[in-house]
Amino acid sequence: MQDLIVHAIQEDLIWENEQANLQLFEQRISEIGESDLILLPEMFNTGFTMNPGANANPEPGPVLDWMMDQAHKADSAICGSTIVRVNEEYFNRLYWCRPDGSHEFYDKRHLFSLAGEEKVYSAGNSIIQTEIKGWKIRPLICYDLRFPVWCRNDGQYDLLLFVANWPKRRIAHWDKLLIARAIENQAYVIGLNRVGNDGNDVYHNGSSQIISPQGEVMEQVCDEARIISGRLQYEEITTYRNYLAALQDGDSFTLDF
Repeated sequence: MQDLIVHAIQEDLIWENEQANLQLFEQRISEIGESDLILLPEMFNTGFTMNPGANANPEPGPVLDWMMDQAHKADSAICGSTIVRVNEEYFNRLYWCRPDGSHEFYDKRHLFSLAGEEKVYSAGNSIIQTEIKGWKIRPLICYDLRFPVWCRNDGQYDLLLFVANWPKRRIAHWDKLLIARAIENQAYVIGLNRVGNDGNDVYHNGSSQIISPQGEVMEQVCDEARIISGRLQYEEITTYRNYLAALQDGDSFTLDF
């Protein structure tokens, strides 16, 4: 299995200014060389806002078109979440866009009740499983990190992703839970967070990171806008899973929606 080259763009988002954010990320993406996967934060074009009516895209819409165009130009998969409107509902939707023009999407399952997310957004009810160069990948969004059953790996994936707007005042939870998800699922984990103050003057310090299947932090950056990158080696997953075959000893169950 080939190595996977990944880049995650930790950025100070411009509050509810889609055009400015798209221009910013277009510049950042142009600075990246060879890559298989480029990650953008949760609601990367607006920041995490409870005002979807003024900030949502239709489905399909210009943000999806922009992501598809960027994936083609970069010759890399690109994923990040944005607000979409479907009929009379709003979703916090992660798009997974490929260079060949195809895409998938995942709607955030766990809505952050402390901020009232469930009052203005609808929850998703399915997980997507995607693939690059034979690597099986599960992308999730922010608050999903707190729910290990939703993240559970029965051997279906090799890389678990979280795109987020996670504030500094709870960043210790983010740091610890990312490591826990890597250890319990014996998979690489990438957590991409934003940095800077949002429109509610809530500070985010980033702490975006790449974590090995054994829970070792390979890359991490805090308190600055920066691109983190890594080369993931599939042999590390197989060697560790063969040595400590914990996944095969897990309990069997299914989820009801």
